Amino acid sequence: MKNAIASIVMGCAVALSATAYAAGDTSNTDMASSAQQGADANNSMSHGEVKKVDTAAGKLTIKHGPLVNLDMEAMTMVFKVKDPAMLSQLKVGDKIDFVAEEVNGALTVTKLQKQ
Repeated sequence: MKNAIASIVMGCAVALSATAYAAGDTSNTDMASSAQQGADANNSMSHGEVKKVDTAAGKLTIKHGPLVNLDMEAMTMVFKVKDPAMLSQLKVGDKIDFVAEEVNGALTVTKLQKQ
């Protein structure tokens, strides 16, 4: 009788620990998924229209939609460009997709694609 009770108790303990382990695995997966979504948001492109190209200063004025990664609303503003060669392909009125990041305290376009 003691062996039967001990077996039942051990079986319950194993089942309970397996359930707790599985629940822990699920929460870790959710956190990894959230971290990936955060990374995707940082790398997602914003949309805009070129309003001014200043090749001498290495700057670009863009009328843009919300910049999710910088928590900014839509507006028109001036950005530095990471690579001045980006400016040679642009003219006023071009529609662009871009990524802007804060680099050394300055808002900088780090990726750029013409639409």
